[in-house]
Amino acid sequence: MKLGHIGLPVADIDLSKTFYDSISQSVGQKLISTHKDFVGYGAGDTYEFYIHTGKPAISGLHLCFEVATRVDVESFYREGLTHGGSDNGAPGVRAEYGPTYYAAFLIDPNGNNIEAVCRG
Repeated sequence: MKLGHIGLPVADIDLSKTFYDSISQSVGQKLISTHKDFVGYGAGDTYEFYIHTGKPAISGLHLCFEVATRVDVESFYREGLTHGGSDNGAPGVRAEYGPTYYAAFLIDPNGNNIEAVCRG
C-alpha cells in the first residue's frame, strides 16, 4: 500500500512547526507550504506529511520516517531534541527488530512517538 499523504493534528501549530522544521531535512522532507492552520512537508513539489491545528488524538500515535543513513537518524534525534522534542530512545541498533535496524525515537510537542530508522 502506498500512502498519498498523512496529516497530524497538533495543539500548537507554531511549536509543532518548529519541531517538524528541525527534523524535516534529516528525514528527507522539506517545507512545501505554510498557512495559518496548516504546514505541509514533502520530498518533491507536493506535501506527503502535514500538520494542522486541531485536537490531537490521544491514541499513542507512532510515526516512523525511513531515512537513508545512520547520520540522518542521529541528525533527526539531535535536531528534534533541540527544538521541542523529548527523548524516547537514543540512536542505536534495535537488534530485536533486526540486526541492521538503526533507529531513534522522540516524543513530539503533542505527545506522539516519532521515529527515524535506517535499515542499512
